[in-house]
Amino acid sequence: MKRALLVFFTLLLATHAFAVSSDKEPEKKGSLKEEIKAYIQHHLKDSHDFYLGSYKDGDKKKYIGYIGLPVILWDNGLVMFSSAKFKHGKAVVSKGSSHYKLYHGKIYKTDQAGTINYDDAHHAVNEKPLDLSMTKSVITMLFTAFLMFFLFRSLAQSYHKNGGVAAGIGRFFEPIILYIRDDIAIPNIGEKHHGRYMSFLLTVFFFIWFLNLLGLTPLGINVTGNIAVTFGLALLTFLLTNLTANKNYWAHIFWMPGVPIPMKILLMPIELLGVIIKPFSLLIRLYANMQAGHIVLMSLIGLMFIFNNWLGSSLSFLLAFAISLIELLVAALQAYIFTMLSALYFGFAVEEHHDEAH
Repeated sequence: MKRALLVFFTLLLATHAFAVSSDKEPEKKGSLKEEIKAYIQHHLKDSHDFYLGSYKDGDKKKYIGYIGLPVILWDNGLVMFSSAKFKHGKAVVSKGSSHYKLYHGKIYKTDQAGTINYDDAHHAVNEKPLDLSMTKSVITMLFTAFLMFFLFRSLAQSYHKNGGVAAGIGRFFEPIILYIRDDIAIPNIGEKHHGRYMSFLLTVFFFIWFLNLLGLTPLGINVTGNIAVTFGLALLTFLLTNLTANKNYWAHIFWMPGVPIPMKILLMPIELLGVIIKPFSLLIRLYANMQAGHIVLMSLIGLMFIFNNWLGSSLSFLLAFAISLIELLVAALQAYIFTMLSALYFGFAVEEHHDEAH
């Protein structure tokens, strides 16, 4: 088992290293450090395609395992085509009288020549259609959703067939589910109300965990390092907390019992601000940790090519390998923290009123 894990991570890091050494725009020539920095920035962003790596064949750049994704635009009507037609930003796609160009990961309207206009700060000012495309992050989230559906549907069926006993892969997931219920939901929400939130807590834990694990593959996936995704997850926690909260929760925010009236007036805006800060801390914590993990890992792999010798490159590889193992732990840890804090906020929302004398 240890040998299999070693082979897996060696292949994973080698694939990442190959991509770092070869994935660069031919027209952009600079130092190796600049190329590595550009690759890391590209890796952190969403894209309209999948590929494992690329290499130069003469003057042409060829991609390994390239898969174009559906481009869906709303531009005075629905416009659909494959992102492969962009040819990695080198071609202009014409649909009727409109022309579209992929530039730095975004789709702009242009002319037949693919002209991009800039402002004084060298930002593109071309008109952008409403982009509803199935990007790499969207496809990954849909894949994770379907994976969770079929995985836990089979677990439920095994419970039904075996009289409440898990079978197959369900034996691995059953202790995790019980841990979330017995050690996260019940202690923080309470025996009475925890059942109302279990479906969300289980979904958000496995959803974040699986996405974090997919982010360690050579596919260049960084879904949980996208602040829009973490914002959506935190928004769900915010809505569930405040829409299911009891009157005791709101009383402690707007008119705290047992507190002098002047202090109530002073504390009310602070408590109200805390309602917003709590989900904000959720989204920033998950986003920053996963983003930082990708940057550190890719930077260590890039050091292999900067050192370019047996000693420095070997040490960089070993350190990157160790960080990859740590990232496996971080993948589960961040899912646990998000779930734990969500359960804590739910517990605040449904906490029953306690007699002050008691």
